[in-house]
Amino acid sequence: MLRPEVLSRARPALPGGPVDFTEAWLRNRRLSEHTRDAYRRDVTGWLTWCADRGLDPLRVTFLDVNAYGRDLESTPRGRDGRPLTPATVARRLSALSSWYDFLAKLGAVPANPVAAADRPRVDRDHSATVGLSPEEVDALLAAADADTGPTAARNRAALALLADLGLRVGELVSLNLADLGSERGHRSVRFVGKGGKVRRRALTPGTAYALDAYLADRATAQGVTVPELTGPLLVTATGGRLDRHAVFRLVRRLAQSAGIAAWARLSPHSLRHAFATTARSEGVPLEDVQDAMGHADPRTTRRYDRDRHNLDRDPAYAIWAARARRRG
Repeated sequence: MLRPEVLSRARPALPGGPVDFTEAWLRNRRLSEHTRDAYRRDVTGWLTWCADRGLDPLRVTFLDVNAYGRDLESTPRGRDGRPLTPATVARRLSALSSWYDFLAKLGAVPANPVAAADRPRVDRDHSATVGLSPEEVDALLAAADADTGPTAARNRAALALLADLGLRVGELVSLNLADLGSERGHRSVRFVGKGGKVRRRALTPGTAYALDAYLADRATAQGVTVPELTGPLLVTATGGRLDRHAVFRLVRRLAQSAGIAAWARLSPHSLRHAFATTARSEGVPLEDVQDAMGHADPRTTRRYDRDRHNLDRDPAYAIWAARARRRG
């Protein structure tokens, strides 16, 4: 039975339905489809939690949001049976805060209850993603090259895009054939990045070769020419769009074949971290890596650089070398 104070607060569900509010909120923001789906799940989880406790989402306080956050942090979830990480909880509460800001602007709530909530502390200098060394990325790509079967060419193209461009998995699976193009002599690919921003990246010769081989095989199987192909760039054996879960499985299967010890904990994001680390190790300026990865804040890019604390890169060496040259 619900407590009297809960009953006194409870009232009918959101006017027009929570789906209407959520979809209006999502339409109002420039977001990629992957981000829209994630935000939609975040709000649905909150609404379900409120419904289970007889709470009206329009009348909750920061105390209710705090209780929700503690529940997320303490309740075992998913296949591994572990609670969500502080970073994931913080991201979910951030989505809710944006949702409530939108409702407040519409006058549906007097204030944003998440604004005063106690959000988890997140170490901005740490990421839970398991990284890969350049040698492990090479081994992963070699495993893709050795792969056989009807989807082998597609798998090689997908891995090349992840490794050479550092794409997010949502960006990868959202690519369409029409996104391939050229610019100032460069083969290129266009996609919608985080925040709904349209971005364009250069294709390396290796990635372009893998894509060309894949598309030639696909065209032959369909009995058409490559220019006649349409639809998603990466497709399943039945012609549907490849999804993010399939890419997760692909990365782990090939990593296991490559003998990478942490294969079971890898994700497509591991290749994105490796992209940032290797680029910085090869002397690519932080600003260029930041632009390539689509980060608004350089601190985010630095967090991806797993080798940033390597003493080989201590600027003291550069200062000492310059002094030695002057004395020369």
